Amino acid sequence: MAATSRTAANSGAGTDATPSAGTVGGTGTRTGTEGGGEERPRRQRGEQTRQLILETALRLFRERGYTETTMRAIAKEAGVAVGNAYYYFDSKEHLIQGFYDQNQAAHRVASGPVLAREKEFAARLRGVLHAGVDVNDPYHSFAATFFKTAAEPSSPLSPFSRESSPAREAAIAIFRDVVEGSSAKLDPELRKVLPELLWLGWMGVVLFWVYDRSPDRRRTRRLIDGIVPLIDRLVGLSRLRVLRPALRQVLGLLDTIREDD
Repeated sequence: MAATSRTAANSGAGTDATPSAGTVGGTGTRTGTEGGGEERPRRQRGEQTRQLILETALRLFRERGYTETTMRAIAKEAGVAVGNAYYYFDSKEHLIQGFYDQNQAAHRVASGPVLAREKEFAARLRGVLHAGVDVNDPYHSFAATFFKTAAEPSSPLSPFSRESSPAREAAIAIFRDVVEGSSAKLDPELRKVLPELLWLGWMGVVLFWVYDRSPDRRRTRRLIDGIVPLIDRLVGLSRLRVLRPALRQVLGLLDTIREDD
Protein backbone atom coordinates (compact mmCIF):
# COMPACT_ATOMS: atom_id res chain seq x y z
CA MET A 1 0.00 0.00 0.00
CA ALA A 2 1.38 3.36 -0.95
CA ALA A 3 2.51 5.82 1.70
CA THR A 4 -0.18 8.29 0.63
CA SER A 5 -2.95 5.77 1.23
CA ARG A 6 -1.50 5.04 4.66
CA THR A 7 -1.63 8.73 5.51
CA ALA A 8 -5.23 8.91 4.43
CA ALA A 9 -6.09 5.81 6.42
CA ASN A 10 -4.55 7.32 9.52
CA SER A 11 -6.51 10.57 9.33
CA GLY A 12 -8.97 10.60 12.21
CA ALA A 13 -7.90 7.09 13.25
CA GLY A 14 -7.98 6.40 16.97
CA THR A 15 -5.64 7.70 19.62
CA ASP A 16 -2.73 5.43 18.85
CA ALA A 17 0.54 7.08 17.83
CA THR A 18 0.10 8.27 14.25
CA PRO A 19 3.19 8.41 11.98
CA SER A 20 4.34 11.93 11.23
CA ALA A 21 4.94 13.48 7.83
CA GLY A 22 8.67 12.86 8.19
CA THR A 23 8.22 9.09 8.27
CA VAL A 24 9.45 6.59 5.70
CA GLY A 25 6.41 4.43 4.84
CA GLY A 26 6.29 0.86 6.09
CA THR A 27 9.42 0.90 8.23
CA GLY A 28 8.58 3.15 11.15
CA THR A 29 11.90 4.96 10.54
CA ARG A 30 11.97 8.75 10.61
CA THR A 31 13.88 10.81 8.10
CA GLY A 32 15.39 13.10 10.71
CA THR A 33 13.37 16.19 9.76
CA GLU A 34 12.12 16.47 13.34
CA GLY A 35 14.19 17.77 16.23
CA GLY A 36 16.57 15.24 17.70
CA GLY A 37 14.96 15.43 21.14
CA GLU A 38 11.50 14.61 19.79
CA GLU A 39 12.57 12.08 17.18
CA ARG A 40 13.91 9.38 19.51
CA PRO A 41 10.82 9.00 21.75
CA ARG A 42 8.56 8.99 18.71
CA ARG A 43 10.70 6.38 17.01
CA GLN A 44 10.60 4.27 20.17
CA ARG A 45 6.81 4.56 20.37
CA GLY A 46 6.58 3.61 16.71
CA GLU A 47 8.72 0.51 17.25
CA GLN A 48 6.63 -0.43 20.28
CA THR A 49 3.46 -0.12 18.23
CA ARG A 50 4.97 -2.19 15.43
CA GLN A 51 6.01 -4.91 17.88
CA LEU A 52 2.57 -4.88 19.53
CA ILE A 53 0.87 -5.41 16.17
CA LEU A 54 3.26 -8.23 15.26
CA GLU A 55 2.89 -10.03 18.59
CA THR A 56 -0.90 -9.67 18.46
CA ALA A 57 -0.98 -11.07 14.92
CA LEU A 58 1.10 -14.09 15.87
CA ARG A 59 -1.13 -14.79 18.86
CA LEU A 60 -4.25 -14.59 16.70
CA PHE A 61 -2.65 -16.81 14.06
CA ARG A 62 -2.11 -19.42 16.78
CA GLU A 63 -5.60 -19.05 18.24
CA ARG A 64 -7.70 -18.61 15.09
CA GLY A 65 -5.49 -19.73 12.23
CA TYR A 66 -3.70 -17.74 9.55
CA THR A 67 -6.53 -17.67 6.99
CA GLU A 68 -9.23 -16.71 9.50
CA THR A 69 -7.28 -13.79 10.98
CA THR A 70 -7.83 -10.45 9.24
CA MET A 71 -5.85 -7.22 9.48
CA ARG A 72 -8.94 -5.56 10.97
CA ALA A 73 -9.12 -8.20 13.70
CA ILE A 74 -5.42 -7.77 14.43
CA ALA A 75 -5.80 -3.99 14.74
CA LYS A 76 -8.83 -4.31 17.00
CA GLU A 77 -7.14 -6.82 19.28
CA ALA A 78 -4.00 -4.69 19.47
CA GLY A 79 -6.04 -1.57 20.27
CA VAL A 80 -4.78 0.44 17.30
CA ALA A 81 -6.49 1.98 14.30
CA VAL A 82 -6.71 -0.15 11.17
CA GLY A 83 -4.79 2.57 9.34
CA ASN A 84 -1.92 2.24 11.80
CA ALA A 85 -1.82 -1.53 11.31
CA TYR A 86 -1.56 -1.02 7.56
CA TYR A 87 1.06 1.68 8.04
CA TYR A 88 3.48 -0.72 9.70
CA PHE A 89 2.51 -3.80 7.66
CA ASP A 90 1.03 -3.61 4.18
CA SER A 91 -0.67 -6.98 4.56
CA LYS A 92 -0.68 -10.25 6.46
CA GLU A 93 2.15 -11.38 4.21
CA HIS A 94 4.31 -8.52 5.47
CA LEU A 95 3.43 -9.51 9.03
CA ILE A 96 4.83 -12.96 8.29
CA GLN A 97 8.04 -11.36 7.03
CA GLY A 98 8.23 -9.64 10.41
CA PHE A 99 7.69 -13.03 12.01
CA TYR A 100 10.53 -14.48 9.94
CA ASP A 101 12.90 -11.81 11.23
CA GLN A 102 11.79 -12.26 14.83
CA ASN A 103 11.97 -16.02 14.51
CA GLN A 104 15.57 -15.94 13.29
CA ALA A 105 16.56 -13.63 16.14
CA ALA A 106 14.95 -16.05 18.61
CA HIS A 107 16.68 -19.02 16.95
CA ARG A 108 20.01 -17.22 17.28
CA VAL A 109 19.44 -16.66 21.01
CA ALA A 110 18.22 -20.23 21.60
CA SER A 111 21.28 -21.62 19.78
CA GLY A 112 23.71 -19.52 21.79
CA PRO A 113 24.32 -21.89 24.73
CA VAL A 114 25.06 -24.96 22.62
CA LEU A 115 27.32 -23.00 20.26
CA ALA A 116 29.23 -21.59 23.22
CA ARG A 117 29.52 -24.98 24.91
CA GLU A 118 30.16 -27.48 22.13
CA LYS A 119 33.07 -27.73 19.71
CA GLU A 120 32.24 -30.96 17.89
CA PHE A 121 30.40 -30.37 14.64
CA ALA A 122 27.67 -32.98 15.26
CA ALA A 123 26.83 -31.66 18.74
CA ARG A 124 26.65 -28.08 17.47
CA LEU A 125 24.43 -29.01 14.53
CA ARG A 126 22.14 -31.20 16.64
CA GLY A 127 21.71 -28.47 19.24
CA VAL A 128 20.91 -25.78 16.66
CA LEU A 129 18.32 -27.97 14.92
CA HIS A 130 16.59 -28.84 18.19
CA ALA A 131 16.65 -25.16 19.16
CA GLY A 132 14.92 -24.36 15.88
CA VAL A 133 12.13 -26.81 16.70
CA ASP A 134 11.78 -25.27 20.17
CA VAL A 135 11.47 -21.77 18.74
CA ASN A 136 8.96 -22.76 16.04
CA ASP A 137 6.77 -25.09 18.07
CA PRO A 138 4.41 -22.46 19.55
CA TYR A 139 3.29 -21.73 15.96
CA HIS A 140 2.75 -25.33 14.91
CA SER A 141 -1.04 -25.07 15.03
CA PHE A 142 -1.22 -22.72 12.03
CA ALA A 143 1.96 -23.89 10.28
CA ALA A 144 0.25 -26.22 7.78
CA THR A 145 -2.23 -23.54 6.63
CA PHE A 146 0.53 -20.97 6.35
CA PHE A 147 2.80 -23.42 4.49
CA LYS A 148 0.26 -23.74 1.67
CA THR A 149 0.82 -20.06 0.91
CA ALA A 150 4.58 -20.10 1.48
CA ALA A 151 4.99 -23.13 -0.82
CA GLU A 152 3.80 -21.15 -3.85
CA PRO A 153 6.95 -20.35 -5.89
CA SER A 154 5.74 -16.80 -6.59
CA SER A 155 4.73 -16.09 -3.00
CA PRO A 156 6.75 -13.44 -1.13
CA LEU A 157 6.42 -15.75 1.87
CA SER A 158 8.52 -18.43 0.20
CA PRO A 159 11.78 -18.90 2.11
CA PHE A 160 13.51 -18.66 -1.28
CA SER A 161 11.90 -15.34 -2.30
CA ARG A 162 13.66 -12.00 -2.60
CA GLU A 163 11.45 -10.63 0.18
CA SER A 164 12.61 -13.38 2.53
CA SER A 165 16.32 -12.82 1.84
CA PRO A 166 17.11 -11.00 5.16
CA ALA A 167 15.65 -13.84 7.23
CA ARG A 168 17.25 -16.43 4.94
CA GLU A 169 20.68 -14.85 5.32
CA ALA A 170 20.20 -14.67 9.09
CA ALA A 171 19.37 -18.37 9.16
CA ILE A 172 22.38 -19.29 7.01
CA ALA A 173 24.56 -17.21 9.35
CA ILE A 174 23.53 -19.46 12.26
CA PHE A 175 24.69 -22.52 10.34
CA ARG A 176 27.86 -20.68 9.38
CA ASP A 177 28.56 -20.35 13.10
CA VAL A 178 27.93 -24.08 13.48
CA VAL A 179 30.66 -24.76 10.93
CA GLU A 180 33.18 -22.05 11.75
CA GLY A 181 33.12 -22.64 15.49
CA SER A 182 33.52 -26.40 15.23
CA SER A 183 36.65 -28.50 15.42
CA ALA A 184 35.76 -30.29 12.17
CA LYS A 185 38.46 -30.44 9.51
CA LEU A 186 36.73 -29.69 6.22
CA ASP A 187 37.61 -29.45 2.58
CA PRO A 188 38.10 -25.67 2.06
CA GLU A 189 35.64 -25.48 -0.82
CA LEU A 190 33.01 -27.43 1.11
CA ARG A 191 33.47 -25.15 4.11
CA LYS A 192 32.35 -22.17 2.03
CA VAL A 193 29.05 -23.71 0.91
CA LEU A 194 28.25 -26.02 3.81
CA PRO A 195 26.24 -23.39 5.78
CA GLU A 196 23.85 -22.97 2.87
CA LEU A 197 23.58 -26.73 2.40
CA LEU A 198 22.78 -27.13 6.10
CA TRP A 199 20.09 -24.46 5.80
CA LEU A 200 18.55 -26.34 2.86
CA GLY A 201 18.55 -29.46 5.02
CA TRP A 202 16.88 -27.48 7.78
CA MET A 203 14.13 -26.49 5.34
CA GLY A 204 13.48 -30.19 4.83
CA VAL A 205 13.27 -30.71 8.58
CA VAL A 206 10.82 -27.80 8.85
CA LEU A 207 8.60 -29.37 6.17
CA PHE A 208 8.60 -32.64 8.13
CA TRP A 209 7.83 -30.70 11.33
CA VAL A 210 4.85 -28.93 9.71
CA TYR A 211 3.06 -32.25 9.24
CA ASP A 212 4.32 -33.91 12.42
CA ARG A 213 1.36 -34.57 14.73
CA SER A 214 3.28 -36.63 17.28
CA PRO A 215 3.35 -35.39 20.90
CA ASP A 216 6.03 -32.72 21.41
CA ARG A 217 7.07 -33.32 17.78
CA ARG A 218 8.94 -36.46 18.83
CA ARG A 219 9.16 -37.77 15.27
CA THR A 220 10.88 -34.58 14.14
CA ARG A 221 13.33 -34.80 17.01
CA ARG A 222 14.07 -38.43 16.17
CA LEU A 223 14.65 -37.37 12.57
CA ILE A 224 17.18 -34.77 13.74
CA ASP A 225 18.96 -37.26 15.99
CA GLY A 226 19.12 -39.71 13.09
CA ILE A 227 20.33 -37.44 10.30
CA VAL A 228 22.98 -35.47 12.22
CA PRO A 229 25.40 -38.46 12.51
CA LEU A 230 24.95 -39.12 8.79
CA ILE A 231 25.73 -35.50 7.91
CA ASP A 232 28.71 -35.55 10.27
CA ARG A 233 30.06 -38.68 8.60
CA LEU A 234 29.61 -37.28 5.09
CA VAL A 235 31.35 -34.06 6.10
CA GLY A 236 34.25 -36.06 7.47
CA LEU A 237 34.47 -38.21 4.33
CA SER A 238 34.70 -35.08 2.18
CA ARG A 239 38.40 -34.86 3.05
CA LEU A 240 39.17 -38.19 1.41
CA ARG A 241 41.06 -37.72 -1.83
CA VAL A 242 39.04 -40.40 -3.62
CA LEU A 243 35.81 -38.43 -3.04
CA ARG A 244 37.12 -35.05 -4.13
CA PRO A 245 36.04 -35.40 -7.79
CA ALA A 246 32.46 -36.14 -6.71
CA LEU A 247 32.57 -33.22 -4.25
CA ARG A 248 33.74 -30.87 -7.00
CA GLN A 249 30.83 -32.00 -9.17
CA VAL A 250 28.35 -31.21 -6.38
CA LEU A 251 29.90 -27.79 -5.80
CA GLY A 252 29.89 -27.09 -9.52
CA LEU A 253 26.20 -27.98 -9.69
CA LEU A 254 25.46 -25.50 -6.90
CA ASP A 255 27.30 -22.77 -8.77
CA THR A 256 25.30 -23.52 -11.91
CA ILE A 257 22.01 -23.27 -10.00
CA ARG A 258 23.03 -19.91 -8.56
CA GLU A 259 23.91 -18.59 -12.02
CA ASP A 260 20.48 -19.59 -13.37
CA ASP A 261 18.84 -17.61 -10.57
